[in-house]
Amino acid sequence: MLANVVLRRGNWGGGWRGYNQSGDEAPLISPAQASADQRQDVIATGLFLAKFDKAGLTRLGFKSFTEAFNVFGSALGVPPASIKNYRDEFDPFFPNPRRGWHKRELRHHCKDVLDLYRHADLAAFSIRVQSFFDHESDTERADEEDSQFAKRLETGLAAERYFVTKQPTLPEFHGWTPENTTQLGCGYDFRLHRNSHDFLAVEVKGLREPHGSVAMTAKEYHTARRLANRYFLFVVKDFRGTPNHEIFQDPASGRPAFRRTERMVAEVTWNTTV
Repeated sequence: MLANVVLRRGNWGGGWRGYNQSGDEAPLISPAQASADQRQDVIATGLFLAKFDKAGLTRLGFKSFTEAFNVFGSALGVPPASIKNYRDEFDPFFPNPRRGWHKRELRHHCKDVLDLYRHADLAAFSIRVQSFFDHESDTERADEEDSQFAKRLETGLAAERYFVTKQPTLPEFHGWTPENTTQLGCGYDFRLHRNSHDFLAVEVKGLREPHGSVAMTAKEYHTARRLANRYFLFVVKDFRGTPNHEIFQDPASGRPAFRRTERMVAEVTWNTTV
């Protein structure tokens, strides 16, 4: 029988470490270990922050470099320090207030990325960075405010990958194998398996601040009620500071206390007869 653990806190303290599925401690993936495409995305993200500095933060909706390092690092599966290090490596090439690694020669793989994006303007480069995380950025969301990007990433991919990294280390989930169900519309983001019949459901939410409002959709809430203590709400908090998490088991049972909210949405359409 599962213990009725309602609340648990954890954080990234003690160094940036990840864990494999057996629970053994192992480093998070480094840019050198990543695929060529992923490594280029990590390097280009650091280049974007060096090239456009605070204007780049504002464009994508970040309030600080710390927030950007945390969110980009979590979403790309690398330590936030890796994003910062690449920014610092490119700093000497741009007129920002930092000196960066001005005494170090630019590495060849970084020079290739610099040559690729050196002349990109803020609008084009920001869309390119968004495409690393959201394949709709170049099309469906091209007209959406770039400033909403950080919020989308924090409440979505960054929080989900934080969970994937931490999951094997947590007593509630140790020994369970995760399956990503975010695209299946089943009322939770991850299904955790231990055998062919037993499973846990985990819905992941993300917050910028240490505290904030968390909303569950009607489907998520009703699924939580149906699954009871097999349903977990995993909340990643404080992307603007030190990311940490809280875990709520059986969240529809009363803790945290959710209240029903209804909202009317007006939909505008244009019609014709042919």
